[in-house]
Amino acid sequence: MSASHIASATDASLGADAEIVDADERLYNHDLAPVPRAKRTWNGYSIFAMWMSDVHSVGGYTFAASLFLLGISGWQVLLALTIGILVVYVLMNWVGKPSLVHGIPFPVMARVSMGVMGANLAALIRGVVGIVWYGVQTYFASKAVATLLLLFVPSVAAWRDTSFLRLDMLGWVSFLFMWLLQLIIFQRGMEIIRKFIDFCGPAVYVVMFVLMGWILYRAGLGSLNLTLSGKVLSGDEQLHAMINAILLVVSYFAALLLNFGDFSRFAKSERQMKIGNFLGLPFNFVAFAIITVIVTAGSEKVFGTMIMDPVEIVSRIENKVWVAIGSITFVIATMGINIVANFVSPAYDIANLFPKHVDFKKGGLIASILAVLVCPWIFVDSPKAITIFVSVFGAVLAPMYGVMMSDYYLVKHQQVKTAELYTMQPSGRFYYDGGWNKVGLAALLVSGVVSVGWELSTQMLKLLPPNNLGWLIGAVAGALLYVLFMRMANRK
Repeated sequence: MSASHIASATDASLGADAEIVDADERLYNHDLAPVPRAKRTWNGYSIFAMWMSDVHSVGGYTFAASLFLLGISGWQVLLALTIGILVVYVLMNWVGKPSLVHGIPFPVMARVSMGVMGANLAALIRGVVGIVWYGVQTYFASKAVATLLLLFVPSVAAWRDTSFLRLDMLGWVSFLFMWLLQLIIFQRGMEIIRKFIDFCGPAVYVVMFVLMGWILYRAGLGSLNLTLSGKVLSGDEQLHAMINAILLVVSYFAALLLNFGDFSRFAKSERQMKIGNFLGLPFNFVAFAIITVIVTAGSEKVFGTMIMDPVEIVSRIENKVWVAIGSITFVIATMGINIVANFVSPAYDIANLFPKHVDFKKGGLIASILAVLVCPWIFVDSPKAITIFVSVFGAVLAPMYGVMMSDYYLVKHQQVKTAELYTMQPSGRFYYDGGWNKVGLAALLVSGVVSVGWELSTQMLKLLPPNNLGWLIGAVAGALLYVLFMRMANRK
């Protein structure tokens, strides 16, 4: 059986407008099909707004603030964040280009290196990480909902006396409210999502600037202490901590370094993509980092303790109106990043596994249900837990990035025929070994064992000195092993 489809041929230079005839139903549905140039509506601002939603989330703030625990000063945290995000900017442009050229999401792009069926494994790995991240961000946003409930209905504090699966009933009500609200928006489709995130990022900027101004007013700019961890590090130790912070920034974006293709496929041009990436990553991230450093440092002066959760800071403001505005804004912002970064991608991944029976919206529904079942609050119950969580998941995804990028740029030399991504014919270039590229899978497996093993040995087993090299090791190992194995197998 096959699902016939012919895309409009409006621009032969774009793989997305290539003619696709008799696509195999195991590989094709409307949501996995190339996006024609005429239907690409994302300009530079849309991508900029997407990154604002990503950076301006409660999880993003908490992650940036947690870097203070490494023992470096606020200025060193800011420098590390700047260097890290410049690296991410380059890596994001690399991964965005193939999906932009061919108009395809990540699961379809993975077929180039993994094989038309082997890509299901890559999609499954990324989908699991995305689902967990979706649950984590939903939990962060639900804390703002709980703050609102306590502010306007103080009697709900009694709900905290009852708990289930390590979360009290107030937490459950808030979490499920956020879960349902996001699902409603997601089910409206990608164009509604684009319009929603166009609003989310700028909205939280307003609140963060007001919060920073309030902190500076209460604490006084000249009295801020930018070294908050209590540690006294030598020069070498400070350099080591800054390198770890840089690597943590890359690991924080590890999921989006694979997910970005799901959005770059809607971009109008490569130039628009790069403009959006530059404004949304280096420019925007550094601005937000400055706010994070000032607010986190000022929280110790104002409240007597360093607070890494912006929702908690907002909840301590003695003005109900501002508490409500701040909490609602953080809810909206976190919804924006969660839908974009952690909901859309698993939806594509699940649809890719069962394209005949599951479309984009059904995949999102399945992903959202699974996000509740993983009980995400257990993973991130402390700032230290967040850094471990980011490092380990970064190590899981890094080899896939290395394999896919080395394949597209070094092995395939950017020469990919879009139509061959949707055929199960043995003569197809990406059919490989019965639909599986065993060479690519071997490189992915070996490099994955190395990177995850490295992170577990440093973060949990303490067999190696503390570091956050897992993502770098995984990506480099994946790239080198893939190129080596493909040449040994005489494959192109």
